[in-house]
Amino acid sequence: MYKYSDFDEAFVRTRAAQFRGQVERRISGALTEDEFRPLRLMNGLYLQLHAYMLRVAIPYGTLSSAQMRQLALIADRWDKGYGHFTTRQNIQYNWPKLPDVPDMIDALADVQMHAIQTSGNTIRNVTADHFAGAAADEIEDPRPIAELIRQWSTDHPEFQFLPRKFKIGVTGSPNDRAVVKAHDIGLRTVRGGSGQVGYEVIVGGGLGRTPMIGQVIRPFVRKEDLLPYLEAIVSVYNLWGRRDNKYKARIKITVFENGMEAFRDAVEERYRAIRPEFTGIDQVLLKEIEAAFAPPAFRNTPEDSFEAARASDPVFRAWTDTNLAAHRAPGYAIVTVSLKAHGATPGDATSAQMRLLADLAETYGHGELRISHEQNVVLPHVHKSDLAVLHAALKTEGLATANIGLVSDIIACPGMDYCALATARSIPVAQEIASHFKALGLEEEIGQLKIKISGCINACGHHHVGHIGILGLDRAGVENYQITLGGDATEKAEIGDKVGPGFAYDQVVPAIERLLRAYLDIRADRSESFIDTFRRLGPEPFKAALYPAEAERDAA
Repeated sequence: MYKYSDFDEAFVRTRAAQFRGQVERRISGALTEDEFRPLRLMNGLYLQLHAYMLRVAIPYGTLSSAQMRQLALIADRWDKGYGHFTTRQNIQYNWPKLPDVPDMIDALADVQMHAIQTSGNTIRNVTADHFAGAAADEIEDPRPIAELIRQWSTDHPEFQFLPRKFKIGVTGSPNDRAVVKAHDIGLRTVRGGSGQVGYEVIVGGGLGRTPMIGQVIRPFVRKEDLLPYLEAIVSVYNLWGRRDNKYKARIKITVFENGMEAFRDAVEERYRAIRPEFTGIDQVLLKEIEAAFAPPAFRNTPEDSFEAARASDPVFRAWTDTNLAAHRAPGYAIVTVSLKAHGATPGDATSAQMRLLADLAETYGHGELRISHEQNVVLPHVHKSDLAVLHAALKTEGLATANIGLVSDIIACPGMDYCALATARSIPVAQEIASHFKALGLEEEIGQLKIKISGCINACGHHHVGHIGILGLDRAGVENYQITLGGDATEKAEIGDKVGPGFAYDQVVPAIERLLRAYLDIRADRSESFIDTFRRLGPEPFKAALYPAEAERDAA
């Protein structure tokens, strides 16, 4: 993992001290709330529906055991004993008191963490594939380049007041687990004709009010050219992006209104102008960063006990079938720990759960953890011979749910339970869907399915790219839930289509049940997933299931 340099340490401590002074001035009344607002947002502090919320960056989703323990300590000491992991690979504390926030930020600095640029119209936390450095299908670990981008973008003097927030995602594998096509800039690791590793650069993706899939602006950019090319893109956006209407200020609108050809021409012109200013220092730094991400010392140990445990324990076998992924090292597996126990709040982890995960990572996982954009925790390097004892330990804190990729593995934003922007509840809908299908015993029968729920049009729950997306809206003071179908967050990214009128809160679960029972009836066989069935047959049979009265009228 990357370790702070002396410069990093001094920078974060200085920012923490500055913010402490700003908080003191706000409490004393020397700063009004309007004056304080931009200062707190620069340090990740929001004012939510009921309390302040502190959003902490977990760069490219990577944590050490020591950092996870510190997150648990912060939850206990200054919050309500839990944290919420988000789709941006951050953690949010929902109940801090303003006088305590400087102490929280100092505690983060003690373990080389911060909340800088987790808000505001700037380049946000750089996200990456949560299997980075471990995946069997990986071309190259994307975390070093993500760290380089983090350093370049942090406090960049030109990009602190962009037209709107700006998000960059990186994947190191052909199979996209970072939703790069839904980012302002998405980077996909590829090999050039000579075998050289570089990046396909995708621009103009994003969800929210106007969802769009990003477009390729350059199919291959060499490593040594990447930072100047990114700077060229953000510079053009900073100049061209609309500041007259915040709903049209994202780069996706800039590209759409000007056209990709004109936008690309401006980027290429800017790139040619600034490329000579990048003298190679960034590549020297990248080499140092890459050395910090050297793989751990994997051990060569027999894995017979793993197969024996699978044969003797059906609960363990079910967990290994859903929660493990292929590792690049022989004898190892990637473990995804579900934060979606049936009826739980997606993405929430108690301090006790965090400490257990930190201990297990230290004992069995080379001290590394990852946070996925799907709001789960990943232990990227676990030898198969340790999996049975690891599973037993996870059960002690309710962390052994075998549901990764299934109906109950739902992405959900905080919704109206916490968020001041939300227009409907998300969490209770997710909880009721998960509990309902567990009670029906249909999860395994339904198989792989991505349900994503947002409580407003900002789409923090990524509903646009869910196989089934649920969007909660306010209709004359009443919660109303729209359903979209056919979205995809992978390398085949698509925006789902709205299929008809919305549903009242108490109608959502019955509607999803009708939808999924129809899928079970019309799929070609058990191996055909929901999304494949939808692509084969189109929306009509699913629409008929969602709106049976309408289908009967049409038939008549």
